[in-house]
Amino acid sequence: MSLRKRVYSVLIVSASEKFQSSLLPLLPETSYSPIITVSNVGAAERTRNGQDFDLVFVNSPLPDDAGIRFAIDCCRTGGTVVLLFAAAALYDQIQSRVTEYGVFVLPRPVPRDAVLRGLNWMTAARERLRRYEKKVQPIEEKMEEIRLVNRAKWLLISVLKMSEPDAHHYITHQAMDRCCSKRSVAEEIIRLYS
Repeated sequence: MSLRKRVYSVLIVSASEKFQSSLLPLLPETSYSPIITVSNVGAAERTRNGQDFDLVFVNSPLPDDAGIRFAIDCCRTGGTVVLLFAAAALYDQIQSRVTEYGVFVLPRPVPRDAVLRGLNWMTAARERLRRYEKKVQPIEEKMEEIRLVNRAKWLLISVLKMSEPDAHHYITHQAMDRCCSKRSVAEEIIRLYS
């Protein structure tokens, strides 16, 4: 899918309506939807618990917290990309604190073209994360299959008193004979003997 057709979900965390109203025109609904705005970290955490977001904008500080921990937490889970806006006087301090977690930071006041550049960084980073997610998913699925097959083998060993090579051979041949995956055979064994 090309970037022009990609649609990004957005969470804006800001107590300033002026900030929200200046950011929203830069996020056309054809590319950014849904766009949810909240005014504090508590509401942002509740919103994020119910939905994953591609992009998160945090205008620090917020009424209930600076928003730095929230920005870091967003980057730790899933493929969310975060842009934190900080007071110019605190920029270096905040930047050094959040860089290792992948949070982008811009000092306020921010010119419109800098926000647009930040938005471009965010979409590029999100696409890079998407590619990694596609690579990681098959590996995770294969690891889960290995865990299930091993569990099924140990059930065969403990219940039917098979040796480990015999249990492995049994699962492999059942899969070949029935034209199905070892995972399917393993799941059936686990259901049967658990």
